[in-house]
Amino acid sequence: MSDTRVLQIISNETKDKVCQLDVVTPEVFTNIFMENAKKHKLDAEYSKHLEEFLSQEVAHYLKIQNQTTKQADSLEKSTSKAINAIASKDDETLKEVLHETKQLKKELQKLKESLYKDELTGAYNRKWLYEHFIEERSHLFKKSGVLGLIDLNYFKQINDRYGHIIGDKVLVFIATQLRKISHNIVRYGGDEFLVLCEETSDAALLQKRLVELRESLLKKHLKAKDAEFRVSFSIGTAPFSPKKRLEDVIDQADEKMYEDKKEIKKEVQGIDI
Repeated sequence: MSDTRVLQIISNETKDKVCQLDVVTPEVFTNIFMENAKKHKLDAEYSKHLEEFLSQEVAHYLKIQNQTTKQADSLEKSTSKAINAIASKDDETLKEVLHETKQLKKELQKLKESLYKDELTGAYNRKWLYEHFIEERSHLFKKSGVLGLIDLNYFKQINDRYGHIIGDKVLVFIATQLRKISHNIVRYGGDEFLVLCEETSDAALLQKRLVELRESLLKKHLKAKDAEFRVSFSIGTAPFSPKKRLEDVIDQADEKMYEDKKEIKKEVQGIDI
């Protein structure tokens, strides 16, 4: 059974347990998720990356929670000020409230955007994926297109040899490169990304463009202090439509990606130039 299928099972078990609780914080969700991951004996290395990814997501949502609370307080103060100004016909205070409201509107727009973004890479997150592409109840796609699953090769080597700061920079770099193909880039896991191309069913074309990007990246020399290394990724593509479930499309792409990984690792053995 693939790690992706195991993750689906773990996610469903986590949701079932979470629904029984009165209060759920990000930390509670993460702890329950990781307990289920250990129970299913998810690949140790994958589990480690997943735990790091979840920790980043928890920190991100706590930051959003704090920003939301702060902005709610600001809105309450501005509202009270406006009510008092209207009652006393204080035009100067009303002008201040108008300015504050415009600023708050801009901040709320930034907050809304941050809800859908992975804080590290700037790629979209799973929340964006589900709200823009997936029907909530059925898990069927809302539209048609092609999905590309990207998994970095030898990413553990990069982290082990050069540290997580360099590893993070590599993730940012990969996300930036993938945007050359589509703006719909989702960070799906620790070092996994999705590329979604709407209104096209040409999986072969997406595969071709991703392979060309990979070949281009293999020619680049990335630097870490005095050393140089290269990055590559494995690719799996699958078409989606309103009749297909996200999990099934991911599975289809996942199978192709693992076949591609076997082949690319015969050609590219490690990260050394």
